[in-house]
Amino acid sequence: MSSGEWGLAADGGNVMDDPDAPLLKGVAEGDPVALRRMVERKLPRILTLARAMLGDAAEAEDVAQETFLRIWRQAQHWQPGRARFDSWIHRVAVNLCYDRLRRRKESPTDDVPELVDPAPLPDADGAEGETLRLELALGRIAPRQRLAITLVYYQGLSNREAAEIMETTVDALESLLARGRRALHDLLLNEQGESLHGGKTG
Repeated sequence: MSSGEWGLAADGGNVMDDPDAPLLKGVAEGDPVALRRMVERKLPRILTLARAMLGDAAEAEDVAQETFLRIWRQAQHWQPGRARFDSWIHRVAVNLCYDRLRRRKESPTDDVPELVDPAPLPDADGAEGETLRLELALGRIAPRQRLAITLVYYQGLSNREAAEIMETTVDALESLLARGRRALHDLLLNEQGESLHGGKTG
């Protein structure tokens, strides 16, 4: 990769302001240390994203592996200036997750209502149980709402960064977040009510 390819970003800032640019340059040059450090830096976030989207640890690992294979293959062709590398790698992982969701016959848009499992969420005590219930509830809401919540609340991205990854506007992202939070609240509240009343009666 020539030094000229690492010029000015679209917003006029230096591409090297991207904290991943030096590592990506090393990956493009075939440096195994750079690749290892890139994996160490990005793998936990990609796994978190894929598991939240797919609800399956094994599939999440497959998505992460394919994501890093694409980094390895495409690093030499990376075009800086369009977006930060972190946004690009998230977008790759998101697209891979959507491919898997489509194969499950699950729509990746909010246009088709989700079929929500009427069974109550599993009962568990303490913080671990709360985390499990939240993860399962997250898997029941519409995929784009799930993605918005994951990017902002699990990945710690700004609304602008999340909107860029989702290729939407900040206003649309905020709408997805509001609807997603409301859907999660309703699911968890309903599950709590059923628990307090000893489950459903026939």
